[in-house]
Amino acid sequence: MAPAHQDFYCDSVLNGRVPVTLVAETDRVLAFHHTSPAWETHIVVIPKQHVRSLVDADSALVAELFQIVVQIIKERKFDQSSFKVVTNGGTYQSTEHLHVHLVSGRPLNPDDPFQARELLL
Repeated sequence: MAPAHQDFYCDSVLNGRVPVTLVAETDRVLAFHHTSPAWETHIVVIPKQHVRSLVDADSALVAELFQIVVQIIKERKFDQSSFKVVTNGGTYQSTEHLHVHLVSGRPLNPDDPFQARELLL
């Protein structure tokens, strides 16, 4: 029996309870617009099977996740403007499912200290 986990992506996105706007998809990876974006463009890329965090993923899955990230960057020409790719782990991780954030454009809440700091970098 698999251990219980708090996993927004398995519990809500992958089972269709929360509708998402698809950006890209393979047999193992799903990319979609964030349901509560913090940036003008905020895309989330996840494995379709439950993988708790980056340190739990095999190298083939990590490669496929980042192939999708690079594909989106090139298709949307973020490489000609600006983009950021982030994944979180440990206490920084809001849900126990590996996910990668791809953001571009301006933050939607520049009063947020984290996003305001990003404008200075």
